[in-house]
Amino acid sequence: MRIFTVDAFTDIPFKGNPAGVCVLEHKLTDKEYIDIAQEINLAETAFVYLENDVYQLRWFTPTVEVDLCGHATLATAKILFEKYVIKTDTIEFATKSGILTVSRVGDRLEMNFPVGKLSAFEGDDELLEAFLKEKPLTINTDKDWCVIELSNEASIVNFKPDLNLLLSHAKKSFVITAKSLNDQYDFISRFFGPAIGIDEDPVTGSAHCYLANYWSEKLAKNTLVGYQASKRGGVVECELIENDRVLLRGNCVIMSELLVEWDK
Repeated sequence: MRIFTVDAFTDIPFKGNPAGVCVLEHKLTDKEYIDIAQEINLAETAFVYLENDVYQLRWFTPTVEVDLCGHATLATAKILFEKYVIKTDTIEFATKSGILTVSRVGDRLEMNFPVGKLSAFEGDDELLEAFLKEKPLTINTDKDWCVIELSNEASIVNFKPDLNLLLSHAKKSFVITAKSLNDQYDFISRFFGPAIGIDEDPVTGSAHCYLANYWSEKLAKNTLVGYQASKRGGVVECELIENDRVLLRGNCVIMSELLVEWDK
């Protein structure tokens, strides 16, 4: 086993979203995945191993397995491309969200992910309004996700969350977003998921599967740039393509390789 830490969706150290990447010789038990993710103690740790010449990829927070994680996928591809002998410019991963690919495109990595489709929530959500301290423009949901558009960029940047309020909500992953006033970006966002062990995620690739589709419809654009306005900050380039897929582009900085003195 080799374990790395990688800052994803950035080309500057200590920015973007840090992920753990564990390159395994074989699969482990779910308890072992959780134990390692807790030890690394980042928002997500990716576990990857070869099985029948296909890379198997799973993602764990310190408390649960997740179905999709963009920044840890990007980080895993960065490690495989730079630390292992990869003869092609595209890596294919088998995951709980189907087959995902990451390609080298110029100086960036490009992930091909499924588009996230939202349904508008009709009516009021008093718990969310108490959390936001304002009435949102729209509330949109899918499975455990809740994507909320607020009135302006300042509402996103200056927001100070009371995360305890979210623990009793039916949804688990919350994205607040607004149209950006900065010409470099089309929209900004932040992500909160205390119920899944992530108070605030610095840069969330899976959230941009929803955000790209949502803002593409509102702005009538297929190519967009999102800025996630966390303390660390990060940029995700998004492009909607055919067959309900979205390309998410970014870069990574490999920060460390950990010395493993125990066997699994």
